[in-house]
Amino acid sequence: MVNGSRGCVVWFGHPAEHERDILIRAGWQIRRVGTAVGVDTGAHQGDGVVALADMRHCDAPALASMDRLMAEHSGIPWIVLRAPETPAREPSVKRVLESGREILMAPIDMPQLLDALRRAGDASRQDVTGGDHLAEMVGRSPAMAATVASVHKFAPVELPVLITGETGTGKEVAAAALHRMSARRTGPFVPINCGAMAPNLVQSELFGHERGAFTGANTRRIGHIESAAGGTVFLDEVGDLPLEAQTNLLRFLQEGSLERVGSSQPISIDVRVLAATHVDLEKAVAQGSFREDLYYRLNVLRLHMPPLRERGGDVELLAQHFLDHFREQHCSYARGFSSAARRAMRGYSWPGNVRELLNRVQRAAVVAEDALIGPADLDLRTNVGMIHRSLGLARVAAERDAIVTCLRESQFNISECARRLSISRVTVYRLCKKHQLQLEDMR
Repeated sequence: MVNGSRGCVVWFGHPAEHERDILIRAGWQIRRVGTAVGVDTGAHQGDGVVALADMRHCDAPALASMDRLMAEHSGIPWIVLRAPETPAREPSVKRVLESGREILMAPIDMPQLLDALRRAGDASRQDVTGGDHLAEMVGRSPAMAATVASVHKFAPVELPVLITGETGTGKEVAAAALHRMSARRTGPFVPINCGAMAPNLVQSELFGHERGAFTGANTRRIGHIESAAGGTVFLDEVGDLPLEAQTNLLRFLQEGSLERVGSSQPISIDVRVLAATHVDLEKAVAQGSFREDLYYRLNVLRLHMPPLRERGGDVELLAQHFLDHFREQHCSYARGFSSAARRAMRGYSWPGNVRELLNRVQRAAVVAEDALIGPADLDLRTNVGMIHRSLGLARVAAERDAIVTCLRESQFNISECARRLSISRVTVYRLCKKHQLQLEDMR
């Protein structure tokens, strides 16, 4: 970045001459990237740049190239410029729009664009000075690119985030990234495993207690939430909280204050709350084990961590990342993975997700006697073809069960079912057709 410059804008597309002039006069450097397939931005995560995805004059090949670049450079803040006639429902267009930090509609309001660039530039510079905040969120798959884009959008917003996903998908990693990329990054990040606390101590653990509040309370204790003042508290497995603690947590979210056990004096606490769960909280609400009002308080912004089986080639990227990190701290003959190991990793369903992959790679790095880790080192010896077939059948069955269950729970209201599954009404109808589900016969 040159002295006096606000930063660099990588413009993917064809800016108008007056648009370039306005940005240059405002102190921005402009680097235009053509719309040919196979181009590179010339920038990498951590360069402190802002990227513009200009969809106003974008054909199919250019759109495909733009989609690829946004996935490969998800660490760069992207602003999308679109025309009113842009087909927003086209899959490739939808992916680009979802990856954008902000979306501006043509004709472009230049002061609005300058404001958006300033915000994105500030975030980009914070990433440079604060390190690579998304270093552990490795992956280039569309599913992971969408998640990373959401992290960029949610991090600077002072609202609760509910992080969902299967066990082992990296929910705490995402929560830590949200904290590090927020204005609270200099404050504490306090993760709490709600499922690991003894039921009779949950209130004390979360909210603290005064001396003499109960037998054994010999001194005052500051609770986890209070210890996160000025920063972020992460409530992992929030669905495991007992109802009494849920009531007090709701009160804290509503009023911004808490009372230690044994005290009636409210204490104001400035803290952002992130929560995570691997269970279906909507089902827990329906069953009466989770408060509906607390659910809506926590579910202001929603971040889904995709399972590893839906992330394609990310498995190999993550495996190499974990191996490289292991070798930085321990001696290991292993330098990479054999082609057979890569095939086995791609064919395995990874029920334990990223956590299982990490454990298997670390074990393999210890036992491997070759430079390349093999399937046996990873303990992945199952026939790959059989894995693919059984995995495909399992996915089809799980998809059918999910849509049937959701339809029944939403009383066959298509709009409500689509909302619960975070898909479109059209997709609900397509899935019904795919699985030969007749709505009239199911009612």
